[in-house]
Amino acid sequence: MAQRNERSALCLLALLYLTPDRNWNEAESPLMGITPIMEFCRTFYKKKYAPNTREAVRRQTMHQFVDAGIALYNPDDPKRPVNSPKAVYQIEKEVLDLLKMYDTSSWEKKLVAYLSNHNTLKEKYARVREQHLVSLQIPDGKKLLISPGEHSTLIKAIIEQFGPRFVPGGQVLYVGDTGEKGSLCDEVKLKALGIVINSKGKMPDVILFYPEKNWLILVESVTSHGPVDSKRHNELTVLFKESFAGIVYVTAFPSRWIMSRYIAEIAWETEVWIADAPSHLIHFNGIRFLGPYPATGYV
Repeated sequence: MAQRNERSALCLLALLYLTPDRNWNEAESPLMGITPIMEFCRTFYKKKYAPNTREAVRRQTMHQFVDAGIALYNPDDPKRPVNSPKAVYQIEKEVLDLLKMYDTSSWEKKLVAYLSNHNTLKEKYARVREQHLVSLQIPDGKKLLISPGEHSTLIKAIIEQFGPRFVPGGQVLYVGDTGEKGSLCDEVKLKALGIVINSKGKMPDVILFYPEKNWLILVESVTSHGPVDSKRHNELTVLFKESFAGIVYVTAFPSRWIMSRYIAEIAWETEVWIADAPSHLIHFNGIRFLGPYPATGYV
C-alpha cells in the first residue's frame, strides 16, 4: 500500500518511458538513474520534485520495485557500488512484456500468468543480487554479506587481513555498509564500552575491539573519500569521548598510489594501513607505534 501513490506511478512511467502521448504498447526499458527519473516526471508530467526528495524516490519507491522484481538495479554492471552516482534502474523484461498488454483484451490472461510466477521471479533476482555481494568472514565464525564495490572490498581486507595481524583476538563490533543489509553493529558490547550509537554522528567504517589492550580501533576505509584528517579526528574524538577503552585511529587504503593522493591530509597520531602491503603499518608521529593517545596530552 505504501507504494500506491503518485510518486510510484510516475516512477513506473519513467522506467517505461511512457510520455503522455504514447500508448502502453510503446513502452520501452531505458536505463535510468534517480535524477533522470525525477527529470522525466518534471518534463512530461509537470511534477517537480525538490533535489532533497531523491532519497524518498530511492528508498520508498525504487527499493521496493527492485525487491518486488519489477525493476532491476544496475543490470548493466551488477558490481557497481551502491552509492555510485552512476547507479541505474531498468524495468524487468517480463514486467515490460506484461505492461505492454495493458488496456488490451489479453491483459487479464497475461496478468494471471505473470502473478502465478511472480514469487519465482522475485527469488531469482534476489539470488542474482546476492551473487554479487562481498562475503566477509567475521572472527567469531560468522559470515556477513555487504554491497559490492571497491569500498566493500577494502572493508573485507580490513577485517580479514588487518584485524588478524594487528588486532589479534580482536572482536568486530561494527561494520558500516552503504547497502544497509550488510551492516553489523554489536550495540550491547559497544554500550558496555561506554559507546552509545548516535544516528547524528558519522560512524567509522569498521570498529574493532582489542580486549588484550582494551583498545577500540576505529578504521576508515578510503577509496574515493578522505582519510582520518584533523577534522575527522576531532569528529571521532567527540563521538567516542565516553569510551572506557583507548581509541586508535586508522586510515586504510587499497594501495600506496591511492594513499599518495591524501598523504598531506592525514592527521598526526593516527595509523595508516595499506591493503596491498598488509603486513606493514605507517605511523604518523607520536610516542607509540600503535596505541591510543590521551585527549589532554602525552603520558
